[in-house]
Amino acid sequence: MTYGGNFVFASSSSVYGGSKSTFFSEEENVDNPVSPYAASKKACELLAYTYHHLYNLNITGLRFFTVYGPRGRPDMAPFKFIDRVSRGLELQQFGDGSSSRDYTYIGDIVDGVLRAIDRPYPYEVFNLGKGSGTCLKEFISIVEKSVGKKAIIKLMPDQPGDVPYTCADVSKAYELLGYKAAVPFDEGIRKTVDWYVNDYIKSITIEPELQANGYGWAASFAEI
Repeated sequence: MTYGGNFVFASSSSVYGGSKSTFFSEEENVDNPVSPYAASKKACELLAYTYHHLYNLNITGLRFFTVYGPRGRPDMAPFKFIDRVSRGLELQQFGDGSSSRDYTYIGDIVDGVLRAIDRPYPYEVFNLGKGSGTCLKEFISIVEKSVGKKAIIKLMPDQPGDVPYTCADVSKAYELLGYKAAVPFDEGIRKTVDWYVNDYIKSITIEPELQANGYGWAASFAEI
């Protein structure tokens, strides 16, 4: 998006690939993506810098860390897990459950985007995350508690291209944008479950399942 000569775009934590750092910093070398998606986001950052260099544009790239919340993508784990646990359907757990993600609530991401729009820089990249990770086993447990049902889990091997861990160093975003995530993961999941029960479930009709993949696509619902 552009605003007053300031171009702000979405990058991703995926650019960090298999980083071994405890907290992923914008100062890290991200020249070794481990998936086509990550490579596309790294390419976007390079292209954006080229436009800044050639045309003196103010450009800010925001590396989102696993965004979730109401109206979230139906192929992402937070929606998939809430949906499947709610309806008593099997979900797939890839790996031993120790993989961890820095899940960031949509309200915090929107706050970061608005701050980036209001604070133009010649060219900067910022992490937008919560700054702490949640392992897969704990994630499923939080969903079970919020939904009030036990998950039916099918254990699966690790997926190629998946990274074992993500966690944002948000010190730069805090210093230059005043950004700080405010919603803990368990609270964000409760908010998402509330939206699912009170808004989403009332607007759809159930269709036959295509697959029981906890992370991949499945046509669980169709809009009326």
